Amino acid sequence: MHLGLIAKKERYGLTLRGWIALVVFGVMALGLGKAMLYPFLALNKPVGGDIMVVEGWLPDYALEIVVAEFQKGDYELLVTTGGDLAKGSYLSKYGNFADLTAATLIATGFDKEKIISIPSPKVSKDRTYETALRLQQWLHKNKPSIDAIDIYSLGPHGRRTWLLFDLVLGGEIQVGVVSLEGRDYEADSWWRSSSGVRTMLSETIAYIYVRFFFYPH
Repeated sequence: MHLGLIAKKERYGLTLRGWIALVVFGVMALGLGKAMLYPFLALNKPVGGDIMVVEGWLPDYALEIVVAEFQKGDYELLVTTGGDLAKGSYLSKYGNFADLTAATLIATGFDKEKIISIPSPKVSKDRTYETALRLQQWLHKNKPSIDAIDIYSLGPHGRRTWLLFDLVLGGEIQVGVVSLEGRDYEADSWWRSSSGVRTMLSETIAYIYVRFFFYPH
């Protein structure tokens, strides 16, 4: 006698064939994810804008590519963006990435008449979004006739950058993006290095947040 404390219920479970199918499907999904995730996040979709926008946190080797792209393109102006330095501000006279990157480019011989620095305010979250807002304000005031820009980012950060800038500017300006390839890991085998796995996981989570859970304030 179980006194009404125990009930018998039917339960469905996977057969051996079902488990084999599940494993095969998982392996195929993992393979597709490894092959397609990086190209998806590292979006390359330039529109040939009049202004090249450069995220100020890009490493020096990426800035060398930026200069070469500017010289061979039809850009009339280069804009650097970015917020407060996370490290080194006590040793540098530049307190933010926008000013630091602009000064770095000028030091390499870039024409200072063709470069503008647009720092963004210190914020604890949504830094890329705040950067896009500052750029929008500057364009309204100084370049209201501009109808297209290209943003230069790095690796898997590119799609999220494009998504946020397009969210702010897309209704009035055509937004393109170029995702430069980083040197910390091989793009076509990112899963073979801890740096690649960390970067891809964090950027995937960040993209999902921006795509489905971010609401502009």
